[in-house]
Amino acid sequence: MLVIVCYDVNTEDRAGRRRLRRVARVCEGTGQRVQKSVFECQVNLAQMEDLERRLLNEIDLDTDCLRLYRMADTRGCEVREHGKFKATDFEDPLVL
Repeated sequence: MLVIVCYDVNTEDRAGRRRLRRVARVCEGTGQRVQKSVFECQVNLAQMEDLERRLLNEIDLDTDCLRLYRMADTRGCEVREHGKFKATDFEDPLVL
C-alpha cells in the first residue's frame, strides 16, 4: 500500500529543529521525499504501523502535526505529477 506522510514540526527552538531532523530521518529510511515535509512510502500494514510508532516517538503532540494517508491498493490510487520532480517507480527495477 502507498502511505503519504505529512508533518509540520515547530522549529522555533533548538529542540524543534532536532525533532524535525529526526522525523525526516525516519521518513527517509522508509520512503521518498516528494515535498519538504511530505513522503511517499510503499509499505505493508506492519511496516506502516512501525513507521507510525517511530514517528509518534519523535514528534511533540502539543506543538507538531503528523498526518498519515493510507492508500490501499484495492481502492486504487492515482497520483498526478506536475513539474520537475519525478517519483521513483517502485514497480520497475530500481537498478539496471
